[in-house]
Amino acid sequence: MHWIMLAMAALFEVGWAVSMKYSDGFTVLIPSIITVIGYIASAVFLSIALKELPLGTAYAMWTGFGIVGTSVLGIFLFGEKLSFPQILCVVLIALGIAGLKLMAKE
Repeated sequence: MHWIMLAMAALFEVGWAVSMKYSDGFTVLIPSIITVIGYIASAVFLSIALKELPLGTAYAMWTGFGIVGTSVLGIFLFGEKLSFPQILCVVLIALGIAGLKLMAKE
């Protein structure tokens, strides 16, 4: 269950980051509200996950998933471009997330 809580925290992290982009510096109301709610939800789910998971593993996976998720959505939603070295680094982060999960002690 703690892994599900961590996944929820990561999804909310990606959600609030994307909403923040849409908020245009907190000048658009609805995306601004979604940003605040998503940020709080992300922190709440992370805190629940941290009751059982090691801090270093959970935090690295939470932020790593945020990096990968926002990078991918940035490409599709906002037409952002990534260079080959940037893509390689994002892939390495994704591999690191997978490695942390595979090596985690339950």
